[in-house]
Amino acid sequence: MGDPHDGLPKSGWCPGTVRDAAGGIVALSLATFLAVTTEMLPVGLLPLIGAELDISESTTGLLVTVYAFMVAALAVPLTVWTARLPRKGLLVGTLVAYTASNVIVAVAPAFAALAAGRAVGGLAHALFFSVCIGYGARLVRPHFTGRALSLVTAGASAGFVLGVPLSTSLGTAVGWRAAFGVLAAVSALTAVLVAALLPAVAGGGGGQDDPGRGSSGARLAVVSVTNAVVYLGQYSVYTYVAVVLLAAGLSVSCVGPVLLALGGLGLLGTWYAGVSLDRHPRASILTVLGVLALGLVALGLTFPALGGVLAAAALWGAGAGGVASVFQTAAIRTRGASPDVVGALVNSTANVGIGAGAALGGAVLAGPGLGSLPFVGAALVLAGVGVVLVARRAFPASP
Repeated sequence: MGDPHDGLPKSGWCPGTVRDAAGGIVALSLATFLAVTTEMLPVGLLPLIGAELDISESTTGLLVTVYAFMVAALAVPLTVWTARLPRKGLLVGTLVAYTASNVIVAVAPAFAALAAGRAVGGLAHALFFSVCIGYGARLVRPHFTGRALSLVTAGASAGFVLGVPLSTSLGTAVGWRAAFGVLAAVSALTAVLVAALLPAVAGGGGGQDDPGRGSSGARLAVVSVTNAVVYLGQYSVYTYVAVVLLAAGLSVSCVGPVLLALGGLGLLGTWYAGVSLDRHPRASILTVLGVLALGLVALGLTFPALGGVLAAAALWGAGAGGVASVFQTAAIRTRGASPDVVGALVNSTANVGIGAGAALGGAVLAGPGLGSLPFVGAALVLAGVGVVLVARRAFPASP
């Protein structure tokens, strides 16, 4: 496979250091903030949405499943079909689609229309992260990939820290529809800012983006499957975090602030990934997944005692903040495909995990019950740890 940065000078942008690419990285970080807030906002509002539409919490959780499965099914084909389109225009187009999605949800008269609006967002998301991951990799030279992608992913962490909790608090105060309406306005503003700040890069369709073969492709497959398993474990629990917190005795008005605190702790995981991935990638991913699994086990052991649940959730949140960075970087470094196709695979497999996790969590709620949920999630994350330990070529000790 050729260098994914070949041919970039023709776009007017030459990859350099993280400092050189600061403007573009900020633009991508803003966009990921918006994307994650749009994707995950229903998590904090599930009880309110279910109550207004008179549907169960497990059915309301399908709003996350529909969105995620749209991404899982369409990320790779849409990325391939749009490979020759300008990357910047394509990225801005996804932000416009996020705006439309949030408007539809805000005014939806029934659950079917609500699900349709979420499907529009899923369509946008199928392309957004695929293009965004490849974009971040192209902005810098290869040995800065880990730090650049961690900074881009910091926008996603900020979505958990600020976007989802503040929107949840807004929804609790004035209604969940108002929260989606405000998010629609923020989506439109983000599209304008990204159009102004992000430099154009070349990408897609050229010889430099020919997929890798053989062992590189096999390593990419291992990273992608492990990514799906870890996200499955994480989102089987996180989709229902508001339900867990309420069952432990937290008041409805405190759910937003607690999610805000958990998201803030997630920035620790993002920071750790940013400072370690370019030096010790294998140790980084094992540390992140180990903390994540430990937090979920502690959550199961302490539930339903509120103090223990909050302490365990703090550990869980810190580990979760580094997950996206470590898998995106590991996948890019396999060189098993072009940056855009790698981004599509990471995006698709993560959303297989997110969507299946929401469905699995709903099944556990309906069956064994809420107390079993953290242990199910922990078991799946530990399965991912096992793969990392065995697959040393897919997850090497050095970049």
